[in-house]
Amino acid sequence: MRVILLSLISLLFFACADVNPTSDYVYLGFSKDKLDGMIQVTAYNATAILGTNDTAAKLEEYPQMKVKVDYPFSMGKHEVTCSEFNKLMKPQGLKLSCKSKNLPATDMTYYDAVLYANEKSKADGFDTVYSYSSKQVDSDGHCTFLEGFYFHTDVDGYRLPTEAEWVVVAGRKWHPKASWNAENSGNQLHEVCTRIADSTDFCDMAGNAMEWVNDWLGFFRDTTIYNYTGSPDGGNMGKRIVKGGSYRQLGDAINLYSRTDVYTITSSTRADYVGFRLAFGQIPNPVWIDYDGIPNSKRVISLVNQRTLKNHLDAYKVVLAFRNNLTGNLAYVNYSDGTIYTAEIKDTLEVYHPDVSPNGRFVAFSTGLEGVSGKSEVYVRTLSLGYVKIMKLKVDNASIPRWRVLPNGDTVIVYVTDAGDNRNDGTFKRTETWQVKFQNERFGRPQKLFDGAYHDGISADERLAVTGARLLRAKVAEGSSTLESKAHDTLWYNGEQACNASLATDGSKKTLFLDFGGETGQKFVGESYGVHERVLVVDSTGKLISSIKAPSGYSFDHTEWVRGRSDYAVATLTEASGMHKKIVLINMQDNSLTDLVEGDDLWQPSLWIPDALDKSKFEVDGDSAGVYMHAGENLEGILMRYNMELVWRYRDTANVVIVGSSRPLHSVSPKYMVQPFYAVNLAQTPNSIYMSKDFLDFYIYPHFKKLQYIVISLDIDFWYKTDEGENSDNFFKKNYKNYAGFVYDKNHNYWQDGYPEGLLEYTANYMTVEGDYAFLDDRGRMLGTGCKPWSKNPDIEMDSLYYDDHPDRLENSMKAFKEILEKAEERGVGVVGVIFPQNPAYRKTGAFGRYGLRRSLAKEVIDDLKALEKTYPHFKLLDENKMGKHDYDDQSSADEDHLCARGAPQITKRIESVLKELR
Repeated sequence: MRVILLSLISLLFFACADVNPTSDYVYLGFSKDKLDGMIQVTAYNATAILGTNDTAAKLEEYPQMKVKVDYPFSMGKHEVTCSEFNKLMKPQGLKLSCKSKNLPATDMTYYDAVLYANEKSKADGFDTVYSYSSKQVDSDGHCTFLEGFYFHTDVDGYRLPTEAEWVVVAGRKWHPKASWNAENSGNQLHEVCTRIADSTDFCDMAGNAMEWVNDWLGFFRDTTIYNYTGSPDGGNMGKRIVKGGSYRQLGDAINLYSRTDVYTITSSTRADYVGFRLAFGQIPNPVWIDYDGIPNSKRVISLVNQRTLKNHLDAYKVVLAFRNNLTGNLAYVNYSDGTIYTAEIKDTLEVYHPDVSPNGRFVAFSTGLEGVSGKSEVYVRTLSLGYVKIMKLKVDNASIPRWRVLPNGDTVIVYVTDAGDNRNDGTFKRTETWQVKFQNERFGRPQKLFDGAYHDGISADERLAVTGARLLRAKVAEGSSTLESKAHDTLWYNGEQACNASLATDGSKKTLFLDFGGETGQKFVGESYGVHERVLVVDSTGKLISSIKAPSGYSFDHTEWVRGRSDYAVATLTEASGMHKKIVLINMQDNSLTDLVEGDDLWQPSLWIPDALDKSKFEVDGDSAGVYMHAGENLEGILMRYNMELVWRYRDTANVVIVGSSRPLHSVSPKYMVQPFYAVNLAQTPNSIYMSKDFLDFYIYPHFKKLQYIVISLDIDFWYKTDEGENSDNFFKKNYKNYAGFVYDKNHNYWQDGYPEGLLEYTANYMTVEGDYAFLDDRGRMLGTGCKPWSKNPDIEMDSLYYDDHPDRLENSMKAFKEILEKAEERGVGVVGVIFPQNPAYRKTGAFGRYGLRRSLAKEVIDDLKALEKTYPHFKLLDENKMGKHDYDDQSSADEDHLCARGAPQITKRIESVLKELR
């Protein structure tokens, strides 16, 4: 046994698992484990340094954060091998192709990895750490989505290591080349060290395969966190973490703090250089860090997924907004993308009675509460964690805002001057109901509607208004008049106590509410019940027509109809303690309840769905049309779904189409181009010249009626790509088969005989990710890329000499580009080929850019491209890289080979100048 005592911020390496030190000690020990292939890690206040203070690092890697790991766990000595993976994954129906049984298992999704962990737990007689309700697989059998996925920190079983656990282990002897064997790698995976049976060493934590870890990707803060387990969820993109670098990188390019790959990593991403190793054990007192960098030991947990909601509501876009009563903040779950996460918006305002706008982009709320008189204000804010705008309604007093769309199409907010107890007739008649137009993120001039605080809804025909702050009151229009002319006030429910009323917005004029176990309600249902133990529903005349009983041990609170529906409602379930533990979806037809979210105290839900499509207008199949994405989608699928909405939306108007890789995706902004150029950006990642060619042939040429110009990225440093076999990056070769919408299009010859009505509508109403309007508003440029200086030592992902042994790759790519030019010339379409700027420090290396290509060879390729201008007079080459001697400053960089938002105006205007030359 070897024991080393260090200071409070140091590590102690020891082999004894029975040490029980005081909190002043810092210990980290490694010893033989009873679990085969694992090493026991005994940690007390052990420090893991996550992230870096290097300002040139990626946004998600900065700043440096200390994590104290204060519990024992086990870690795999080596990455799970291909044979180990295949042996246990038979029940899951997945088998990897193995060149050698001891190679790391790679090319699997995060979900594949956690399913393996579950199978390992079952095989060894342990409980499973990960639970889910159903799974989704692609055409190759890989799991791309687990509905109802949940990580149980309190279960002893196999799992993926947390990022902090991984760094604690790897950091004990970290060096950029630790466990890195460049000689043996041969630019490919090498076998793991499976013969260290009695050793307490870990192998391949730098190089060989990158490794999945357990955490969602979140942001760090400059502090110290105990038992950190990542972000509570992956945000709107569902981002995950990979650690350790891979054989594709030079040893010096691998560091301990890196947590992403070149492109966005999601749970459904897979790559032939990413694998995993296992960990084992509970995580006591886990702490997550939310979007604002606030540590939290409690989470609001989503209990349902988009697929289940689609079965109920026949809608792919669903948003649930509510108040987290523990914090007083607005929270919401956006089910639109299937990557389910609970977002909480923190500010100094009290948030009561949130109501989502008809377009799903805003939420209105008040600072006052139903049943309580006094000062209250109404605000509208964007429903997003990204772009944020808060607008205050400037009136003396306003409570309980509710959105309406008027018969003339205007969107308005109805509010009342006081939402207090309405039992006293005189007090109630002194209150008022108003509405105010909301357009272009601005309030109009408020307009008084009538006396009385009718804050629970106005019918579409403007002949009924209701309120339920102690008494269930209704304002009913007489004859053919409306509420603003001739109407009378009346009491419903025999004047007994009622609250939480909601008038349906689907035209049915049904009102739901809660009571206090009154005589009228008990007589109607035929049994006695307690306060709020029944949801009651009346028709347009106030007659009781239905009732739904709360589950045993619960009562209801804060009932609301689902927008546009009278067959579904939402409510909170309240325990006897008074804590609102769940929000549920109520099927008003069969009285069933579906749990939506669970937390400690959740209030006042509002569930939004878009207006239903009139399917009778359309000739396409609603089960296939526009289905260009799956729940839990990876970045490729998300971008292609966006692109298809752009295709169908701008097919009749755009005359410039941008195609290519993530380089134009991040930096070419259609909004910076002026008439006569009207552009749409259809770039995507992953990309190859072959994919751009197919995209043009299948969708762009047949459907863009005004097409005059194509802008295409010439990414010559990854012209190593092929259009054949498993290594093809061409979405249209294989991956399209996973999406009913693309298969549907192909089966109809990509609609080359004519666009069918309904494709745009079905595409737009299908699932997306939160904030899609920001992407769509700029017609395709991806927003939100942080700016930082170009790094001094840029990464090189490929061997620069690769093309010397594979000259056919460059030749085939050039051939494909010439075919693009020929088809464009046939159609009278101009082409601008753009070589995008990369880190100028590549001038000091032997590589042209991030993916290699010997610089002398790159110069030859560029000369060949320039020569094509003579053969194809409709083609212009725009070389904005200039072999690294470009003028894009240090604040224009997103990373080694992408510009950030600051560089977008510069490169877009230069492209526009070349378009003018082509005219």
